[in-house]
Amino acid sequence: MRIGLGTILAALMATGAAHAETPDKSAASQGAQQLIIPHIVGRYVAGTSVTRTKDSVSIAVTSTYQWPGTYIEAAFMGDEISVHLNDSANILRILIDGKPRTTLNKPGKTIETLQSLGAGQHVIRIERLTETQDATGTFEGLFAPKGTMLAVQPRAHQIEFIGDSYTAGYGNTSSKRECTKDEVWATTDTQQAFGPLVAKHYNADYQINAYSGIGIVRNYDGVAPKRNMPLLYRSALIEDETVHAYAAPEWNPAIVVIALGGNDFSTPVHAGEKWTSEDALTADYIASYVAFVQQVRSSHPGAQFILMDYGEDRVAAAVTEVIKRLNAAGEARVAPFSTGGGFALTGCDWHLNTADDKRISASLIAYIDAHPELWPNPKQDK
Repeated sequence: MRIGLGTILAALMATGAAHAETPDKSAASQGAQQLIIPHIVGRYVAGTSVTRTKDSVSIAVTSTYQWPGTYIEAAFMGDEISVHLNDSANILRILIDGKPRTTLNKPGKTIETLQSLGAGQHVIRIERLTETQDATGTFEGLFAPKGTMLAVQPRAHQIEFIGDSYTAGYGNTSSKRECTKDEVWATTDTQQAFGPLVAKHYNADYQINAYSGIGIVRNYDGVAPKRNMPLLYRSALIEDETVHAYAAPEWNPAIVVIALGGNDFSTPVHAGEKWTSEDALTADYIASYVAFVQQVRSSHPGAQFILMDYGEDRVAAAVTEVIKRLNAAGEARVAPFSTGGGFALTGCDWHLNTADDKRISASLIAYIDAHPELWPNPKQDK
């Protein structure tokens, strides 16, 4: 979800500013007022913030986020930049010109000012590392007090990853398998998970729409039976499946990678669950997976789908049937992909570690390069 010009213009009028012309995304300083529209990638709910000083009024696009992997980029002229945040739930990494500058741990409502950056043009990038299923964070704007904000254009390629804890990077930087809940949070780095690694290889913008423990029809060990990925996928914020429905016409990825099923079949069906047998669960998974791909297709008409498994025989067999049914229904742009097994799984709770993530990313890159029909011109931008 992105902010519209109508919202921005309404905010401009509310400030009583003298300039009423339509804002230009190129940038920035408009006399006494500054309009800042950064490049925000990931699902979010947009808004505006207004900062007034004695001599100026600055209006910034804000974004409230909850899905993992969100990142924000902007360019500016000058040796100083201020980041306005309201996030008591996440770890955020700030990079300047591609190099890590600082890491913020649950910064709360704060202004982080980076100084002595040197004269000239710079690019700032703010990356969310952690996964928080029960809390949001808000980016409240960027300001260059001694310089000018500039436009950052979206990348030529877009790719989306839909999955569970493996896709989210659950505990992937941990040095041990036995972790507390806080340790899982602290050692999760979505930016080092396989999805962002693949995207960065192609210099592509990416969304990581993942939720640890989620399934197509059944979550890990049968918990939260009314929540599944087809339901959550409709939302801009995970915690709200109805009010903030997700819609972003400018997000139209060339490739969508879906990796779901490990949680659906994680444990035998329990007494009291809606499936009377393992066969009934598998049948529901297959039918619901077909419907989910069709649901995603309605949002991404130009996408090529990759349905991925991690070397799990039951998931792979079910995916084969899913693709067979999709093909029969006229869906031709869908293909299976298996990473194979044998992962180290030394992350928290026997999850992928960063070496496993690199192995998966390398195999996906090789697969995409070998199948040019999956992504037009699948070469890394230089």
